[in-house]
Amino acid sequence: MKLIYSGKTREFTPELEARILTKLSKLSKVAEQRGEREVHFVHQMERHLHKVEFLMNFYDHPLVGEGVDADLTVALTQAAEKLEKQLLKQRDRWRDTQRDAKGVRSGKENWDGTEPVATLPVDSATAKVGTNGTARKPKVFRVNYDEDRKPMTLDEALLEIDGTDYVVFRNSDRNCLSVLIKRADGNFDLVE
Repeated sequence: MKLIYSGKTREFTPELEARILTKLSKLSKVAEQRGEREVHFVHQMERHLHKVEFLMNFYDHPLVGEGVDADLTVALTQAAEKLEKQLLKQRDRWRDTQRDAKGVRSGKENWDGTEPVATLPVDSATAKVGTNGTARKPKVFRVNYDEDRKPMTLDEALLEIDGTDYVVFRNSDRNCLSVLIKRADGNFDLVE
C-alpha cells in the first residue's frame, strides 16, 4: 500500500510512521486484491487538537477515516479503525452484490462460451489438482443440439476419432445416439 503524506508536523516521529505502516499493512491484505492502492494521510494541528485523516478509494467509493484528539497516537488509532470499518463494510457490500453465495461470479460464462450445468461431488481419488495445489471439481457441460449435424455411419465415426479418445455421433444405420471409444490397446468400443 502506497502512503502519501501531507501536513506532517514536528510531532510526527519515525516511530509513529512505522506504527501507521503496520496498521495499514493489515488493511492492505483486504484492499490490494486488485492492484496497489494509495492512501492519502493528512495531519493538521488545530489549537491543541491533532486532526488525522486517511483518504482512500476502494471499488470507486471514497473511504475517509478521521480521528481528532489531543494525543497524536490516539487520533491515528481512531482514524485507522474508522478506515478499517469502512473498508470491510464496502468489501462485504461488493461481495454481496457482485457474487453469488458460492463465491463464483454470477452471469459469467466459461471461456468457451458454454455454461456449466452441474458440478459433480469430488472424491480425493479422482479429483484433479489445480496449479495452486487445491482440488478442482469436475464440471458437466451442456451439449449444443442447435448444430445441424448429419447422422454418421460407423466407418465415418472411425475416421473422425483420429486425434481424440472418443466420438459421440448419431448412428445412421440404427437411428440412435452412439459413442465410439478408443481403447488403450488400439481397439474400439461401441456404446449404443
